[in-house]
Amino acid sequence: MQQSFFNQLQNRLENQLPFVAYRKPNETSVYAILQKNDALNYCQDFTNSGFVFSPFENIENAIIFPLNQSEIIEFKDEIILDETEHSQSNFNLENREKAKQFHVNLVENAVNAIKNESFKKVVVSRVEQSPFNSSETILLFKRLLNNYKTAMVYCWYHPKVGLWLGATPETLLKIEGNRLQTMSLAGTQPYVNTTDVTWQNKEIEEQQFVTDFIVDSLKPLINTVSTTKRQTIKAGQLLHLQTKISAVFDKANFNFKNVLKALHPTPAVCGLPKATAKDFILKNENYNREFYTGFLGELNFTQTKSRNTNRKNVENNAYQSIKTVTNLFVNLRCLQIKNNQALIYVGGGITKDSNPEKEWEETVAKSLTIKSLL
Repeated sequence: MQQSFFNQLQNRLENQLPFVAYRKPNETSVYAILQKNDALNYCQDFTNSGFVFSPFENIENAIIFPLNQSEIIEFKDEIILDETEHSQSNFNLENREKAKQFHVNLVENAVNAIKNESFKKVVVSRVEQSPFNSSETILLFKRLLNNYKTAMVYCWYHPKVGLWLGATPETLLKIEGNRLQTMSLAGTQPYVNTTDVTWQNKEIEEQQFVTDFIVDSLKPLINTVSTTKRQTIKAGQLLHLQTKISAVFDKANFNFKNVLKALHPTPAVCGLPKATAKDFILKNENYNREFYTGFLGELNFTQTKSRNTNRKNVENNAYQSIKTVTNLFVNLRCLQIKNNQALIYVGGGITKDSNPEKEWEETVAKSLTIKSLL
């Protein structure tokens, strides 16, 4: 079963056919959506059903693998790695100092812009290259599945776009029926045997910016918005601050694309105010993020639930509820495979209290999520 599932993914890579394979956080089933042709389909109004993959800069360029043009397969057994399988990667230390200096300068420029009141927060990022044998992509995907049970783990490929993998801890939004859930996730420190840690004002303030932005963005579009208390969560070997946010909406007046535009990109991946922070990113990062800090996931899937779980009560089991479900995740902790190189994308939130050296170290810690498996 395992060999058949992963062999199909390998065959699609070799035959240059579009697919996405993924496992949602804390679930056991790995699904693959295999598009039956190599057409490039765009989302447009986000009313169709399928797996969506959106870039950071413009959701109008979001790509979808439509369910009505795809085959869906599932794998739910334990993933066993063949000990004879291996991958090896050497990191280019020669360019590391140049990358560090550029990033430190970028952070300094961001802090100065914040002190000049250009914006309150901005997220700056970088991309790190490492040699990687692209024939071992599916092995890397299996390693991600084995190591990051609480993340959205995926492998996405389209011959006209590229090959991306990741293990993201952050939900952009979940919609089930008329209920919407999202989260505010920001602040980072290494996990060292406990989640009972002290957070600095910089991280607390950064995370509160994200929470306030999401709530303020949703209120004009949805009447009732509520939040939980801030908590520390573990994602891989890192800790983050998280607040859960939920809302109930009137389906008749709900415009999903407007909600997406209001939320994406959040201050957790862009900044605040959004427009000026995004402008700073596009002018100063010196590379194209592409799908890093975009979003991905299930769009308008149909979910059928029986109203009675008692199998003996056959009559009541005939009454089923059908809901439309959407699960979208922010594309973090990800990499792109291109020309036998792994392009690893990492970043961090900058506020007026940011220390450029520490911000560099944070990106190094985040890169280990992927590097440790290469």
